[in-house]
Amino acid sequence: MDADFTEGPSPAIARWSSTVSQRFQHYLDKSTPHYTGRWLALLLLAAIYVVRVYYLQGFYIVSYGLGIYILNLLIGFLSPQADPEMEGPALPTKGSDEFKPFIRRLPEFKFWYSITKAFVIAFAMTFSSIFDVPVFWPILLFYWVVLFVLTMKRQILHMMKYKYVPFSVGKQRYAGKKPTAEKPEPQESEEDAILPQKSDLQSV
Repeated sequence: MDADFTEGPSPAIARWSSTVSQRFQHYLDKSTPHYTGRWLALLLLAAIYVVRVYYLQGFYIVSYGLGIYILNLLIGFLSPQADPEMEGPALPTKGSDEFKPFIRRLPEFKFWYSITKAFVIAFAMTFSSIFDVPVFWPILLFYWVVLFVLTMKRQILHMMKYKYVPFSVGKQRYAGKKPTAEKPEPQESEEDAILPQKSDLQSV
């Protein structure tokens, strides 16, 4: 009887967890086509986090870790799925090459979702004084800016070397051949249809 009592709550908890997970995934899937709304919500969340950190004047280590994590996500978002250094150029480099679309290593939705989760976790961490480590924040900011500039420089050189652009803005689009409209055949008028009949009568 004790075994039934100890094993009883676990199926209920598992069932409740599965229901919550499915409901969350359902709403997450529905938000996929709403590109602008998702990023505006993320900007609002980031602004709330910045205001809270500024108001508390602390949690700079948390903010620094958040910035490093976002930088790593940005590299995956800007990089192709197939590394050209290992598998050769995945994109056409000549006009005669077959067109291949740019496939990101980190898709746009996962990029947004990962950043959103990071901001939520960082925001929750600001409610615990354990993560408020005293540090001279200008050093962290300077180090992050230097790291960002060097990383972006390496990424831009990689783009120039293998000739790919991770954005679709300004790219040339090729449209298929438009179907040519067939000329309608001239239709015989009623007078033309009657004239042969008259000539046949005269010959008779």
